[in-house]
Amino acid sequence: MATELEELVGFLSSPSPTVTKAAVDIVRGLTGSEDGLQSLANYAKILLPSLARLLSGKKEVSEPAGEALVNLSQNSGLAAKMVEMGMINAAMDILYNPDSSIGRLLAMLLVNLTQLDVGVASLLQTGEEKMQGLYVMKLVRSFCRSSDEAREDPFEHVGSVLVNISKQEAGRKLLLDPRRGLLKQIIRQFDSSSPLRRKGVSGTIRNCCFEAESQLQNLLLISEFLWPALLLPVAGNKIYSEQDRSKMPLELGSALSIEREPVDDPEIRVQALEAIYLISLQEAGLRAFWSVNGPRIIQVGYEDEEDPKVMGAYEQLGSMRDGGANNRDIELATPVFIHLIEQIFHKQFSAGLEWSM
Repeated sequence: MATELEELVGFLSSPSPTVTKAAVDIVRGLTGSEDGLQSLANYAKILLPSLARLLSGKKEVSEPAGEALVNLSQNSGLAAKMVEMGMINAAMDILYNPDSSIGRLLAMLLVNLTQLDVGVASLLQTGEEKMQGLYVMKLVRSFCRSSDEAREDPFEHVGSVLVNISKQEAGRKLLLDPRRGLLKQIIRQFDSSSPLRRKGVSGTIRNCCFEAESQLQNLLLISEFLWPALLLPVAGNKIYSEQDRSKMPLELGSALSIEREPVDDPEIRVQALEAIYLISLQEAGLRAFWSVNGPRIIQVGYEDEEDPKVMGAYEQLGSMRDGGANNRDIELATPVFIHLIEQIFHKQFSAGLEWSM
């Protein structure tokens, strides 16, 4: 005899729109609790395809179905089953259907599914030689379109998808491919008014910088956009002197010649500093950092920093001089980094912290 949950899941495929609507609303409600989610997981084989079919229906059923799938995909086991059944392909098809009104939910679903390696592989279309990278290119193009701030932004969650795929080497290589120019497009969103977009951009840049050893040239090809995205969040909000700005490219100097709103999110500041550190570990990367007067910006930004985690990221960058005594570029920068080390010591001493080198 069928249980109540079995009957409920069966009603998702009812020929009656009224019954289907009632059933999907109940399922959505159940996925909002851990107990309900675990109970429904026992019927995943029928439940997931039924909800997937409703995604292409009218908003009255597609929206609750989308919300239910987003909730269910927080369970890694269920997320893996979704990927296996082709949910990423289905989500991408519906996302770009002009009649669909659940773009935001589909983007959130992609965020959850790409937290799995198999989800990233599916979105990258790994193994599909002629199609590989097409989904990501479409998502980047949508992410980088100007959004109307007065309306809902269905693609702001794509930034989190990009962070997920850039955690894997295949994803980083795709984003750094100069022929596609994807990272260059993404970086231009670093000053978006959306905190979610900004965090997505900073996390993606930081992850891509793990390829600095082999892909430094491709990173430096977009220096015009890269350095402002990395240095402005950690530059503080002071107006820089004309002498300091004269040693910077125009895009940096102009931004630092006026008062600015500080970047409040410490995670973005940490990610920017980690990216700079990864780039500066390479000789050519350190030269590029020095050429835009980066060490001076780091000095000034560190002076007013109060967040312990961000200070730690500044200090990691300042400690670079210890590991590069034979590197001429680091030697050139040493006086600047020594001053930063002195600032670090002063801050830690003032706070009563133990100093260690």
